Parts: sequence; C-alpha cells; structure tokens
Amino acid sequence: MGRRIVSRKTSKQEKDKKESAADIEKELDKNLSAIRELLANPNDLVVREFTVGVTEQRCGVLFIDGLVDKAFINDFVLKNLQFQAKEQGLTEKGEKLLDALKVELISLSSVKAVKSFEEISNALLYGSTILFADGVKQALVIDAKGWESRAIMEPQSETLIRGPREGFTENMRTNTVLLRRHIRDQNLRFETHVVGRRSKKNLVVAYIEGLVHPDIVKELNRRLKSIDMDDAQESGYIEQWIEDSFLSPFPQFINTERPDKVSAAIMRGKVGIILDGTPFVLIAPTTFGNTLQSPEDFYERWSMGTFIRSLRYLAAFIAIFLPSLYIALVSYHQGMIPSKLAFSIAATREGVPFPAVVEAILMALTMELLREAGARLPKTIGQTIGIVGGLVIGEAAVSAGIVSPVMVVVVALTAISSFTIPSYSVAISFRLMRFGIMIAAAILGLYGIVLAYIMINIHIVNLKSVGVPYSAPFAPSFYKDWRNLVLRLPIPLLTNRPGYLKPEDSTSADKKG
Repeated sequence: MGRRIVSRKTSKQEKDKKESAADIEKELDKNLSAIRELLANPNDLVVREFTVGVTEQRCGVLFIDGLVDKAFINDFVLKNLQFQAKEQGLTEKGEKLLDALKVELISLSSVKAVKSFEEISNALLYGSTILFADGVKQALVIDAKGWESRAIMEPQSETLIRGPREGFTENMRTNTVLLRRHIRDQNLRFETHVVGRRSKKNLVVAYIEGLVHPDIVKELNRRLKSIDMDDAQESGYIEQWIEDSFLSPFPQFINTERPDKVSAAIMRGKVGIILDGTPFVLIAPTTFGNTLQSPEDFYERWSMGTFIRSLRYLAAFIAIFLPSLYIALVSYHQGMIPSKLAFSIAATREGVPFPAVVEAILMALTMELLREAGARLPKTIGQTIGIVGGLVIGEAAVSAGIVSPVMVVVVALTAISSFTIPSYSVAISFRLMRFGIMIAAAILGLYGIVLAYIMINIHIVNLKSVGVPYSAPFAPSFYKDWRNLVLRLPIPLLTNRPGYLKPEDSTSADKKG
C-alpha cells in the first residue's frame, strides 16, 4: 500500500513538472485549461476573456486575486485593449498583434513575452498578470503587483536613542529602495537568486562593484546556488545553509532590520543578503568584533562611542564568565577572596543546601525561563512578568534558603550584562556557552575556566565567515583596523576600509561600522 502511495505521488510530481515545462499552445482555450489544471483551478484565479481590435481577436487575462492591483489592470490593460484597440483600428493578428499590444496599448512599465508554462506559473504566483492571445505561442507577463504590505516602521529588535527610525519590511522591493536611498552609487548591484523548490522566493545579493572583493561575492553566490530546500521561510534558513560551520555557537552572519547598518556595511566592502518575506537582512562576512558594534557608536562623538563600546566588551566578559568565577572561587579558591568578602559570602551561604554550581545553574535556568516567558507574552505584560517575576522569585528563593543573596546579585549582573549585547544571536551564544563554562569551573575551578577560555579562542581563530577569519583584525593582525575595534577613533582618522576584507577601493568614504 505504501509503495502505491509513493508511486502515485511521484507520478503526480512528474506530471506537474512535465506540464510546467511544456511550451504554450496556439489555441487560447487549451492554454487557459492548462493553467487551470496546473494550479488545480483555485477560487482566487481570475480569468477574463475578451476580444481585441477590428478583427475581434480572442484574448484572455489571468491573475491571482489579492496579489495584483485591480485598478491598474482595469485602467491600463483591459480598458486599453478593449476600447482603444478598436478606436485605433488595430488589424494585426498572431504574433504581430501581441507585439502591437505590448508596444502601443499596455500602459505599464514592465511587460515581457514568455513561451513556457513554467515561466507563466512562477510569474502568476508572484503577482504578475498573464495575457494570452488566440493563435499565438507566446504570452505577455505584465507586472502589476499590488498585495497588502506592512508600512515602514521603526525596527523593533534594534532600537536606538539617536539614528534613523526606519526599518526593513517584508517587501523585497521596499527593502531595495531603502538601500538605494542610503547608497546613491551607480555601482550598487543587486544580483537576484530564486530559492525554494516550491516557494520560489526571490533573494537579492547587494554590494558595490569595484569596492567589495570579487572572491567574496563569488563564494556567496556559489553557496546560494547550492541551496536545495522546499521553502526558505526566513533569512535564518539561508544563514544556516551557507554558514561555514554549523557546529559553531557563534553566528557567522549579522542579521539586522536597520537599512543604515546594512548600507554602512556595504560601504565598508561587505555584502547584504535580502530575502523576500522577512525584514531581517544578512550581512557577510562578519567578525567577532562586528558582533559587539552598534550603529549608535558612530552617531555620537568618538569619546562616548569608545566608552560605550569598551563597556560592551566588559559586559560580554561578565555575561560569559561571572557565574563561573563565583563557582570557582567559592568551591576551590576561597583564599583568593578578600577576607571580609569571604566571611560575608560564607555567612549568606549558611543553610543553603546546594553546592555553588547547583545554586548557579538553578538561578541561571530560572532567569532564562523568565526571559523566554517575557518574550513570548504580549509586550505590555511581558516586561512586567520579567521584572516582577525575577524580583519575586529571587526574594522567595533567598527567604527559603535555596540560594544565597550573593548568587542572586551575580545572576542579576549577568542578565543585565547580556542585555547590552547589540546582536541577539550573539547574546544567545554567550548564554549557551555560560553553562558549559560553569560546569568546567565546577570540575576544575579556575583551571577549568582558563581551559574553556583557551578552547573558545582556538575555535574563534579557526572559524571563518565566507572565507574571512572570524578573529580578524585581532588574528591575523591588521593594526590599522584596530582604530575601529575596541576603540573608536574620531571619524576624520578612519580613512581606510577594513584591511581584512581586502576591498578593491581601500579609501573609505563612509566610516560607519
């Protein structure tokens, strides 16, 4: 029975492929029937038949209701073909008629002729309108898309105090327009790919020709062409397919909703990857230093930008290592703690039934649960649950003698520090590594922390993003690039693009990160 079902599905798929790959017939009725059969005659498929010109040549228009602008179709296609063709005394037939309609009567900017049902079905399902003429083995694809889309709004995941308030949307064309508004360079290129065997979504690779190193674009295009999946629902699918190491906890692409961030990266010699249907655009290649940078570092004066960025590096260290240091010092290296502080910690831990590692893991897991619950609840309730829940549970845990007050302070500092990381993907990676380092500290104390730190550094040095070392410009060292790494020197001193990207134009006209 299973074999029969599989064979039926296989034969159905093969039949659909043959039908979609077939060429257009001359007879109008056969073409309309073939489209209806190919799409299983959906109720949102609109078919309008009419005659054109003095010879009353039969024609048919097809579109998917809801994906097109009906006003455009009525005013600039149907009205012109039905009335103006007769007024002008149009007498052409066959292919000459189709050429005349394309050149003289259809008042829309994008019109092209196609010859296969595959091209027609792809265009139809993407919001185009199809025009058939009886006796012609071609059809016209008219671009009159008009579906509902979200307006340009402020990015929800990357709020800034100072900076542009516009963010990407789910509409591909809107996103490319936003980039063109930021980059008015004639060398800005948009290379289009189609991903998803069934979804057939458009994906655009954006870069500046003559600035980005050609090998980066070539390698990205090669990886994108290797994508083989039914549907790429979000840019995260693309990121996971083309990344260098799927075993690494570190993201090898930066995702962002901010057009200013993407345009600044492209200006530096990087590439933007825009997928239709998501507001999150990928930036490649990326390095560890990029993950701790924010556009706001450049919108404020260099002294404040440097201070905030240095604070962010300190926060990253606290988010990863503070609980582990607490475990190691309390469990193995009490002699390294100042006497008064050691007595204070010992007094607060009196009566706590768990060792330090269990205490830390319990509190860290509780904090992760509260954070996840706050993110999933409605916005107005989520923030309240996160704050009040943390206070109530922390106070209750201390009162019950399950954890010590010092442990609550350590976990709170760790959570606050993790919130300062600009990239959500990197913050998740730090949270994941924190648990591994805590276990290492529980087994070997400070030696375990040092070994974990060495392993992380070895991994980062060996990791690459589209062939670019993830640890650059630390290792390999590009000393000129250190001016915009932990420190952020004044804008007039940032005159060169990053050397590790090997840009064809090394002089920077836009110094933002």
